[in-house]
Amino acid sequence: MSRLLDNPLMVLVILLVIVLLFGAPRLPGMARSLGQSLRIFKSEVKDMREDSHPGDPDTIAAPTPRHGASRISSTSTDKRPADA
Repeated sequence: MSRLLDNPLMVLVILLVIVLLFGAPRLPGMARSLGQSLRIFKSEVKDMREDSHPGDPDTIAAPTPRHGASRISSTSTDKRPADA
């Protein structure tokens, strides 16, 4: 693959084929979309790396309570109406 890109004429031919296939007006939009996708991918990889090192003091977060942990159990409360 490196021999293919060593020759400047081959690079120009490849670029010309790309322009002919996709059209010049669509290329900037495709490049913008590719750049945005790469930025999102890089930020997700960075977040995954930070999550994989839980011992770092900068990445330690306070534990959040589970959804049902703060509820009172149904056996300890009386569900009958007050005037009954």
